[in-house]
Amino acid sequence: MVRRWLMAAVVSFVPSGALAQTPAAPVAPPPDDTPSIKVGTTIYTDYTYTESPTATDAGGNTYNPSAFNLTRAYLNITGNISHLVAFRVTPDIARETGTGSSLSGSLQFRLKYAFAQFNLDRWMGAGSWARLGIQQTPWVDFTENLYRYRFQGTVFSEREGYLSSSDAGASFHYALPSNYGEVHVGVYNGENYNKAETNDQKAIMVRGTVRPFAKGSAVLRGLRASVFYDADHFVKNAERQRFIASASFEQRYVNASAEYLDTHDRSLATKAAVPGRGYSIWATPKSSIGLEGLLRLDHFTPDTTASGQVRQRTILGLAYWFPHKGTVSSSLMLDYDGQTFDGYAPAQPTQRKIAVHALVNF
Repeated sequence: MVRRWLMAAVVSFVPSGALAQTPAAPVAPPPDDTPSIKVGTTIYTDYTYTESPTATDAGGNTYNPSAFNLTRAYLNITGNISHLVAFRVTPDIARETGTGSSLSGSLQFRLKYAFAQFNLDRWMGAGSWARLGIQQTPWVDFTENLYRYRFQGTVFSEREGYLSSSDAGASFHYALPSNYGEVHVGVYNGENYNKAETNDQKAIMVRGTVRPFAKGSAVLRGLRASVFYDADHFVKNAERQRFIASASFEQRYVNASAEYLDTHDRSLATKAAVPGRGYSIWATPKSSIGLEGLLRLDHFTPDTTASGQVRQRTILGLAYWFPHKGTVSSSLMLDYDGQTFDGYAPAQPTQRKIAVHALVNF
């Protein structure tokens, strides 16, 4: 009897796994390498009334220009060859303006994006990749993920003519662990996607973003600080440089940003450099019923050596974002866009426009 009790006591203290064969560890399923392709579209359209300046028609009549416009029509073709290789092809529209062309005035398709993406998540963590081809540039693409009103007008640095949203080149993106930030660096032609390379000079662009409170409270997590630098040349020994620093905030009821832009252009080595400097401040207060405001002020001096030369833009808008599921979006917006020019010779008239803008993104 004592012997049976001792045996029972020993068994009760032995882990159950030791009394049976240890099962094999589960094998992770292989990555999905099924090829796939998706087709989407992006459409920007508007009706714009120009309050100032007025124009004169062929009959000598003064009028306020107004027009229905289609400013963007994308066909987005994206897909995966495998879990390691993805791609995107996106044609865009452009107005044919050649006076000798039989298509003058027509809307024509041109290539905006066409790149291969090599996913590096397996080795460097989620969100890491390399791209080759005509692709997004580091700053404009990043900014537009926060400022979603490109259908009203481009972001500050692009609208002033100093950066483009796309160019041909090779780039690398690395996402810091735990969403603390990211780095995007690339080598591009520097002539933008709509022009061919003109020489052997290349643009080196790099953007770094930190989210210092990624693990903090819901409010603090929306704070980000970013810097961007574009080192390029018009020709050898003739620099074309852009520096941007910004602080941004993203939250359920408001997105906002303050951005500083510094430019340095020397078109030829024998010419003096032209330094420019300015800033952009914007906010988009949101409601829980789809209504959203846009408040934006751009202030820029294109040549700081020209005393008093300043152009300033004010944008005020009210948008309604239609309810949707997934990543699709659509919006209607009523906005005012005004621009003044101080210190210019010859003088430039004030520009004031009122428009209704529409967005469809699928």
